[in-house]
Amino acid sequence: MVKPVDTPMMVQYHEIKSQYPDAFVFYRLGDFYELFEEDAVLGAKLLELTLTARNKNSENPVPMAGIPHHAAKNYIDILVDQGYKVAIVEQMEDPAVAKGMVKRDVVQLITPGTKMYDGAGSDKQNNYLAAILPNSDSWALAYIDLSTGELKATTIRRLTDILDELSSLEVKEVVLRQNDDLTTQQQLATQLGERGLVISTQLAIEPNATVSFLTQPLLKIDETKATAMLLNYIFDTQRRNLDHIVPAISYERLAYLKFNQDTRTNLDLVENNRTKKRAGSLLGLIDGTHTAMGSRLLKQWVLKPLRDQNDIEDRLDLVDAFRDDFFTRGALQDQLKSVYDLERLAARAAMGTMNARELVQLKRSLLAIPSIKAALAQTTSILKNASDTLDDMVDVAGLIEEAIVDDPPISVREGDIINDGFDDKIDNYRRVLQDNQTWLAQLETDERAATGIHSLKVGYNKNFGYFIEVTKANISKLEENRYERRQTLTNAERFVTPELKAHERLIIEAQAKRTQREYELFVTVRERVKANISRVQNLAQQIARLDVLSTLADVADNHRFVRPEFTTHNRVCVKQGRHPVVESLLEAGEFVANDVLLDENTTMQLITGPNMAGKSTYMRELALIVILAQMGSFVPADAAELPIFDQIFTRIGANDDMAMGQSTFMVEMAEANHALQEATAHSLILFDELGRGTATYDGMALAQAIIEFLDAHVHAKTLFSTHYHELTVLADQHDSIENVHVGAVEDESGQLHFLHQIKKGPADKSYGIHVAALAGLPETLITQAKVILTELEAQKSSIVTHDQPEERQLEQTRDQLSEQVALFNVDTINPEIKTLLDTLDNFDILTMTPVDAMNALNTLKKLRN
Repeated sequence: MVKPVDTPMMVQYHEIKSQYPDAFVFYRLGDFYELFEEDAVLGAKLLELTLTARNKNSENPVPMAGIPHHAAKNYIDILVDQGYKVAIVEQMEDPAVAKGMVKRDVVQLITPGTKMYDGAGSDKQNNYLAAILPNSDSWALAYIDLSTGELKATTIRRLTDILDELSSLEVKEVVLRQNDDLTTQQQLATQLGERGLVISTQLAIEPNATVSFLTQPLLKIDETKATAMLLNYIFDTQRRNLDHIVPAISYERLAYLKFNQDTRTNLDLVENNRTKKRAGSLLGLIDGTHTAMGSRLLKQWVLKPLRDQNDIEDRLDLVDAFRDDFFTRGALQDQLKSVYDLERLAARAAMGTMNARELVQLKRSLLAIPSIKAALAQTTSILKNASDTLDDMVDVAGLIEEAIVDDPPISVREGDIINDGFDDKIDNYRRVLQDNQTWLAQLETDERAATGIHSLKVGYNKNFGYFIEVTKANISKLEENRYERRQTLTNAERFVTPELKAHERLIIEAQAKRTQREYELFVTVRERVKANISRVQNLAQQIARLDVLSTLADVADNHRFVRPEFTTHNRVCVKQGRHPVVESLLEAGEFVANDVLLDENTTMQLITGPNMAGKSTYMRELALIVILAQMGSFVPADAAELPIFDQIFTRIGANDDMAMGQSTFMVEMAEANHALQEATAHSLILFDELGRGTATYDGMALAQAIIEFLDAHVHAKTLFSTHYHELTVLADQHDSIENVHVGAVEDESGQLHFLHQIKKGPADKSYGIHVAALAGLPETLITQAKVILTELEAQKSSIVTHDQPEERQLEQTRDQLSEQVALFNVDTINPEIKTLLDTLDNFDILTMTPVDAMNALNTLKKLRN
């Protein structure tokens, strides 16, 4: 079959599409953006559009779907939020004067990393785009938030740390160098793609003047190259002014308390792990900020606590000052309610997308600054210094106040933006328009009197202009040829006169000139704001910091937090520590506070006690106290003495990773290995029920070996909760390990009551069967479980100790393994259960994949049915 010849328009479309093969091309035709071919088919499905065809009567119709240009943003957002890219193609010349095919070109490529978020709740989120540049022994990472201009770079030694940093930043798109080794790039792209990241490529281009200026602060060559690659990608895709981007800042990850995505998830730092919402997370509890940039900054502090004690103390000093000065804090926060998102307003001004309403938002924000300065200046504390450094930008605020009306329209091209008295020409045009309106009213009065038609009216129609309208019932009253007929309606006729057409020209000309003049003056005002972008951005940073510090003072007041003290003696001493999120969900006084004491000679607590008694809460609360303290916040306790930690590691909860083919136990061991390999004596480790994902003796052996490895080689402060009561004897063999347990008591009826109180020494038993009874398991099952437990306890299994000869240790291990008691007496159970057990014996659990395990479970279920 002969391929049909493309029309000139489709030739143009294919040329553009070939440059953006991985993007939806929104091709402008009149008042619509059109999608063609594969874009139309997929776009119609994703956007719920009607799929039509171009040249539908031909042998090869072209699939086509259209979107009104005024509604394009909503459709673009839908595609970008799903990980797609959208290339916007506009007409580059007026079709009325174009010769031949109208010239079109891509004016912007919108991607997940370059989208300017402005939906509900998005003001509290950064949208980072990152670039990665591999080297022989390290990786350079650069990232930017296009909506605020924030630009940073760092060098990271390992790919796993790069991936974790991307997770922490919630990056959605990563730029790779196009001419890198294809194998290396493909492997990297695969790993990034598995994590849901959009991959883009960029040629390595020599820095231009703008790029050189923005990368000048960077001292490492690879960071400079990665940042230059990122900036060139931004300039190539956005094709507009980006003067709001600030010079790059290099940072070291070692300057911050380090923890990975598992820890962020396990501790519910920025979202609740179960609901995926802010509510129920640490950030959700403490974020009472009054500005969008303050909320974003607080999240950054939560995810990147500090390690430099002087920097931490500086923040704590300011929180302390705000807490002590309630009235200054209140006055500040009252004014902060009037401050809009200065960072993003500055970005919109730079990119030329700021409208008149946003100029008014900037003005109102700036008008609040003098009151903030005055409130801070009246203090006698260190807060007074903050007042001296704030730039109230009265010149910019005054300009906007003088030029722009208080309630302007959204459109900047329809007039009614500029204040009366700001510009003589606009005032003259307005007088002409007002005079003509008066003239039109007088014309209507005169014509009614001349014709005797009291219902005659002078009106205006967008399509036909000004007219004189007479109902058909009164047409006979008009003298012949008095008016020139313009339009016939069902019940009326519309007419014009030479005099009316002359005034129409005057009015339209005055309106057009006034509207154009107002737009020009608006752009002039916006350009003057743009010239002060750096001042706006500096002010935004200062306001955000004041917002966060005053908010942390609120949190300290409202939740009874105290200022932590830092020690160089590697001593943890928390008096009546509390889990702030759990406490906030309970009635006042219900939460049971606990002390945490790990002195210089104690590195580990072995925590025993029943499920649901509070072991995990106790462990998590210490980690949250450490994070709050090192981010510069007060902490939920009566007193807290802490060292400066370098890292936090957690292994909490039973999670598998089906997508990566990892079982619960494999994930558990991988997370444990991460801590064992990376932790130092200055780290904090939380291990919850390590070893429970495999057979009893395997799990116990691994748990013991891990405990002893930590004690011998790592020396990190560790909280290790376990149900293996046999492990508690390790505290007798290692001076740096101590036993604690969560208290629980049985009443006279055998009911179990949790005390949620941490006490010295090991738990006397696990209370697992009691918890099962609380869960509602059948009474006959509970009774049988107690019988089996008695038999198992009679075996007196114990752990391997190291004060015996090696031969005796091995012999004891073999004896213990040979003495495992069957959970069921097979000779006395019914045939159905016996069949189930025989089938279970045939499963090779150690070689099963997660899918095999699910199939095996289904087989057992069918046997039961």
